[in-house]
Amino acid sequence: MKKACLVVNDYMLCNKVFDEKIFRDNINYKYIKLKELFYERGYDLSTQDINSISDSDVVIYAADIPEKLPKRNEVKKSHLIIWESEFISPENYNKVKHNSFNKIFTWHDGLVDEKKYFKINFVHQFPNFINKNINKKKKLCTLIAGNKKPPHTSVGDLYAEREKAIRWFEKNHPSDFDLYGVGWDRYRFSGSKIVRALNRVPLLPKWTQKITGRSYPSYKGPIERKRPIMEKYKFSICYENVMDVPGYITDKIFDSFFSGCIPVYWGANNIETYIPENCFIDKRKFLSYEDLYSYMKEMSDEEYIGYINNIQAFLKSDLSSPFKAETFAEKVVSEVLN
Repeated sequence: MKKACLVVNDYMLCNKVFDEKIFRDNINYKYIKLKELFYERGYDLSTQDINSISDSDVVIYAADIPEKLPKRNEVKKSHLIIWESEFISPENYNKVKHNSFNKIFTWHDGLVDEKKYFKINFVHQFPNFINKNINKKKKLCTLIAGNKKPPHTSVGDLYAEREKAIRWFEKNHPSDFDLYGVGWDRYRFSGSKIVRALNRVPLLPKWTQKITGRSYPSYKGPIERKRPIMEKYKFSICYENVMDVPGYITDKIFDSFFSGCIPVYWGANNIETYIPENCFIDKRKFLSYEDLYSYMKEMSDEEYIGYINNIQAFLKSDLSSPFKAETFAEKVVSEVLN
C-alpha cells in the first residue's frame, strides 16, 4: 500500500485527527472519510509523524502554510487545504508561497479556478433528523462561540459584532438570551503578540475581568456539545469571524440547522448562492437589533415551523451536498490522484 501524509497541528499527531472520540461535534469527520477513501484507492493516509513527508507518495497540508515549504522536487506531490480566512491567517494567501504546492483546495470563491485552486467547503457529518418540536424551546435566542479576539482590527470584523449582539440582549432583553462557550468568564487581551501572551498567565484574565467589571451576565458556561444546547432555543446568532468574503460559510450556520434552530446569519456576501434565503434570517436586512428582536419575538408558530421545514428540505436536497464530508473527501482524493 502506498503512503499518503496528512500534515496537521501537533495536537492531532499520532493519527488523533482520525479519532472520532476526541473532537467535539464530530468536527474531524471529514478527515475520517478522507482516510477511508484514500484506503479504498490503495493509500494509507496518516499524520506526518507516522508517514513522513519524505517517504510519502502524496502529501496534504491541512493546517496553515508551513514555515518550511516543500522542496522543488516535492511540489508535484504536495497539496494544500486552506481553512482559515485571510483575516485570521493572511500568510495562507501568499500566492508566491502557493507556487510550492501542486493543487490548493479552498472555499474562497475569489480564488477558485478548478485548475490550481479547487473548490471545497467547510463540511459536516449530517444528522439523520433534526428536532422540530417547538414546544421544547425554552428561550428565544442563544449565541455559542468562544471568546476570541482577532489578531488585528479590520473593517470586516464580526468578532466585535458578536459582542454588540451580546451586550444589546443583556441590556434590553436579558431574559430572552443566553451565552455559551469558552472564555467569556475571563478578560481577553488583544493586540501585539506580547500583549496576547497575557491571556496565558494563570488567573490574570479572570482577575482582570473582575477588576474591569466586564463580565457577561448572560454567560452560562462552556459546553461539551452544541446540538443538545442549541435545540432548546428558537434562534441562534451565527456570525462568521469576518463579513463579505465570498464562499466563507463555516460550521456556525450548520450547527444551527442540525439543532432545529433558526440561524441569524451574517458572513459570506454570497450566502444565497449556496443556501436558500428561506432557511435563515439575514442580519443584513435589519437596521437595528430592536428590529431584529421584534421580528423574532413576533414570529408566529406557523411561520417558525415553515423555516424549520425549509431547513429540513435543504438538508435533504442535492443543494446541501457540497457541505457534506463525503463530498469533500471525494473531491480531494479525485484531484490529488488525478
